[in-house]
Amino acid sequence: MRYNSAVSPITHGSMIKKLLQRVFKGKPKGGRVLASSHEARRYPRRVHGIARSSISPAALKTVEGLQKAGFAAFVVGGAVRDLILKRVPKDFDVATDATPEEVRRLFRRSRIIGRRFRIVHVMHGQETIEVSTFRGSHLDADDDASVADSGRILRDNVFGSHEEDAVRRDFSANALYYDPVTEEVFDFTDGLPDLKAGVLRIIGAPHTRYREDPVRMLRAVRLSAKLGLKLDPATEAPIPELAALLHDVPPARLFDEMLKLFLSGHAMESARALREHGLHHGLLPMLDVVLEQPLGERFVTLALRNTDERVLADKPVSPAFLFAALLWHEVLALWQKLQTEGARPMPALMQAMHEVSDIQAEKLAITKRFSVMMKEIWSIQPRFEQRAGQRPYRLLENPRFRAGYDFLLLRCQSGELPMALAEWWDAFAVADSAQRAAMLVPDSGAPKKRRRRSRRPASASSASETASGQA
Repeated sequence: MRYNSAVSPITHGSMIKKLLQRVFKGKPKGGRVLASSHEARRYPRRVHGIARSSISPAALKTVEGLQKAGFAAFVVGGAVRDLILKRVPKDFDVATDATPEEVRRLFRRSRIIGRRFRIVHVMHGQETIEVSTFRGSHLDADDDASVADSGRILRDNVFGSHEEDAVRRDFSANALYYDPVTEEVFDFTDGLPDLKAGVLRIIGAPHTRYREDPVRMLRAVRLSAKLGLKLDPATEAPIPELAALLHDVPPARLFDEMLKLFLSGHAMESARALREHGLHHGLLPMLDVVLEQPLGERFVTLALRNTDERVLADKPVSPAFLFAALLWHEVLALWQKLQTEGARPMPALMQAMHEVSDIQAEKLAITKRFSVMMKEIWSIQPRFEQRAGQRPYRLLENPRFRAGYDFLLLRCQSGELPMALAEWWDAFAVADSAQRAAMLVPDSGAPKKRRRRSRRPASASSASETASGQA
């Protein structure tokens, strides 16, 4: 591994020797050390612009703790990228040459997690720092790696050198390492020049890297839209050709990626970009719904715009509410179809809800807690049109009333229902008892026939009373 200054060559041979000894100290099990093929550039603060004060206190403590113990340690990935782009990172990750067990022994409040590869969560107060050991190539692994026939990596718990860790990452913009002690950025893959040029470039041969992990295609398009970076032509070209590889990705991973897309703050832009690259039709049913339903286009656009505004304003967003909105017009269309075929309204709605959810579950593993809340929001929508008797009062007491009302408001704003309905509920929710009573709408339904109670034989009645008394 060679570190090269971006300004002047490093002449202190002893310093380099010590650094190499630290980085390659005690090769972790399953790892390997390659002869250097990538030259690391070391950029000083005046070039990259990241100040030590920009790093969270928890990340600083983690890096300093590892370095004091003799290990190499850096803030890495999205946090470094975002700081260079003058964005506020959501979290800070650390990469080190210490094994998970060594990290675990250094920090009292820490735990090892993960199956595909093991990482350590180090807790400082309320903040959790994710610490990963430098990764090596799965190509030279033994029992710690597994690759499918398609080329997709199934498991790659392989440790390696700092350089190997850099070149196995997905994009050059995500392969930057920041040392908060020296305030230097270490760059093996020209990530900093790419960021300065506004380019997102995959590391290595695009065809190979996409086959290793097809989700990288989704990430490329999503990050490009989110960060305002242009996809490198070689990175972009194979995506439509290899889109079918997404069929092999586990539904849970696709769900996680779609969640990131819709909660990125640039949801509509990202969704359209995925369609432009052929990453929607038949591959991601959720995107088919969002982008190919003319009747619900305004409704979906309003839902995504509202979500983007909340994300960018750092307000909480409910994934269940968002997915309920994205799938609503699929539910609505099937609900109406079933009613025209003779089904009663509520049974038809229940059937439509379950069928639409099942279709999504085949490719997108929406978690149960989100799925349950989605169905609760959908199932109370007909009750908002019932404004007579005690029904409005009971709906106000429903634990999902607020989410249901916000959903109703979207329906009214999109033109699906009259805006007056949402306004009525808005006023009813804050009115006093007398005002609410005056607001009730007369029940226009046909009067219900009173059921005549059948008299039970005296003997049966006596037997019931006797049994009750014995109980």
